[in-house]
Amino acid sequence: MSGDGAGAGSPLAAQGELTTAQFREIAAIMQKDARIHLVEAKMTLVHSRLSRRLRENGLTRFADYLALVRDDAQERAAMVVALTTNHTHFFREAHHFDHLRAHVLPRLQARARAGQKVRIWSAGCSSGEEVYSIAMTMAGESGSSAAWLKQGDVRLLATDIAPHVVRAVSDARYATGTIQPIPAAYRQQWLRQEGPDSHVVSDALRSLVTARVLNLFEPWPMRQSYDAIFCRNVMIYFDDKAKAELEARFVEMLSPGGTLYIGHSERLIGPAAGLMEPAGQTIYVRRGGAQ
Repeated sequence: MSGDGAGAGSPLAAQGELTTAQFREIAAIMQKDARIHLVEAKMTLVHSRLSRRLRENGLTRFADYLALVRDDAQERAAMVVALTTNHTHFFREAHHFDHLRAHVLPRLQARARAGQKVRIWSAGCSSGEEVYSIAMTMAGESGSSAAWLKQGDVRLLATDIAPHVVRAVSDARYATGTIQPIPAAYRQQWLRQEGPDSHVVSDALRSLVTARVLNLFEPWPMRQSYDAIFCRNVMIYFDDKAKAELEARFVEMLSPGGTLYIGHSERLIGPAAGLMEPAGQTIYVRRGGAQ
């Protein structure tokens, strides 16, 4: 590719360095495929994340790696996954779960007991801590408080662009150090220890969750509406145009009165802002239904 003075044959490229021109090509792919906006301040991060991909492909130069990415759709997808961030923990931004428990849960229970479907979506679910925090909040502290989940038509969808974290959701296995934010009563009821440093979410909660790979900017196969959507600390990686587009699509997927939870540094912009009512810190309810 044409470069900035440090092309494929230069000493920099020979040493496995990432040139500005190469970074810009990678950034363009990320923007096109995942709408992730990479600025040049992220060059060191990109170099670090992709160096492993080079090693796994037996390559030493980014020029050769980019040539591979141009011709190999599977490696291109692997590159996108390598550059996505999967940082989360149980009960992150706890006020969202307090709101779910106090203000949304009674309506969901009434819907389930009336024979109606209850659907919640964790979009950008990472390794599953969010969706299982949702499930524990809905189940409560005992088998009796969770009976409505088994008796009703209740399903939780967890999606992420990265296949390896979607597999982690299905495995529902977490190290001891990661489960400390879970309230003690929930830990005792909904986790079982397997080995010295491994805890598994109970089958009762795992059976509620469907985990799928999904790029948020590709067509969505879901046709039903959702009572609540969690998409938190995901949109910080997008530019405003992508954020507005995604938020509008989320609102379309919410049932009237449905709730959208977004990250602590995020906000609603574009058409979505006019269709939602604030209901708390980074919590919004779609107009047209009971809040």
